[in-house]
Amino acid sequence: MFEELKTFIAVVEHKNFTKAGEYLNLSQPSVSTHIKNLESYYGVTLINRSIKHKSIVITENGYKLYNRAKEILHILDTTYMEVRDISDSIKGIIKIGASLTIGEYILPKFLTIFREKYPDIEVDLLIENTTIIAENLKDLTLDIGFIEGISSYPNLNQEYLSEDKMVLAVPYDSRWINNKFNFDLLQNQNWVAREEGSGTREYLNLYLNSNKIIAKNLMILGSNYAVKEAVRNGLGVTIISNFVADPAAKNKELITIELDKFYNRSFSYILPKNMNITKATEVFLEEFKNYLLTITK
Repeated sequence: MFEELKTFIAVVEHKNFTKAGEYLNLSQPSVSTHIKNLESYYGVTLINRSIKHKSIVITENGYKLYNRAKEILHILDTTYMEVRDISDSIKGIIKIGASLTIGEYILPKFLTIFREKYPDIEVDLLIENTTIIAENLKDLTLDIGFIEGISSYPNLNQEYLSEDKMVLAVPYDSRWINNKFNFDLLQNQNWVAREEGSGTREYLNLYLNSNKIIAKNLMILGSNYAVKEAVRNGLGVTIISNFVADPAAKNKELITIELDKFYNRSFSYILPKNMNITKATEVFLEEFKNYLLTITK
C-alpha cells in the first residue's frame, strides 16, 4: 500500500502516468497497476482516463485520498526520523521554505553556522514569496516555513519569532538630501514594488493607501535585491525591510527614512496543524530562534 500511495501522489502531481513513472523510475504498466490496486481496495474511481484526449481527471474521491496520502507519508517520514534519532546523532533532511527577506538576507549566514554545528543535517531550502511558502506547507511539501507578515491559512499554525522594521527607501540624490521629508514629496513619484503575494508588497500597499499617496508609475520586481538596486539607481522609491536597505544606506547608496512602528512586521514560522516535527526540524528551529536574538538586539 505504501508504494501504491507514493505512485498515486506522483500521478496527481504530474497529471500524467508516464511522467509519474519517470519520476519514480517505474514503467507505465506498473503505475497503472498501482492505481488499479488502490481503486480496487477503496472500491471507487480515483482517476478518470480519457484515451481519446490522452488526459486524466482526478475525481473528488481521488483528491480526498491524495490529501490523506500526503499526511500518511509525512507521518511515516517523521516517525522514521524520530526512531532513528533515538540511537543516532541528529541527522536527516529538512525541507525549509523562506520568504525572500529571510531567505536572502538572514538565512545564508545562519546556514553556514548551522552546518558547522550539525553536519549530518541536510537542508533543502525553497525561497519564494509568503503565499507560495504557505501553499507548499499546506500541501506538506515543506517541513517548516519562515515568513514575513501574516499567513491566512486556517490549517497552519503561525508563531512569532522576531520583529522586522520596514523603512522608506529613496535614492541618494539632491531631491531627498536637500529636502526635509514630508508626504508631499511622495506624491506622483515612481514606486518600485514586489509582486502581489509578497509580505513586503502588503506593507507598501498599506503605506500608499493609508497616506493617500498616488504613484506616478509602479515598477514590479521579483526580488528584494532587485527592488533595492532599482532605488539605488534612481528608478523610484519603495517600502522595504531595513535588513535589505541598511547596508546600502550605510554606504550612502540610498537613503532610508524611519516609519511609524505601525509598519513594523513580524518574522514568524508556520507549521501544519496537528503534525509532529522531526528532531532535526526542532533543532533547526531552536537554533534559528537563538540566532535571531543575536542579530535583532
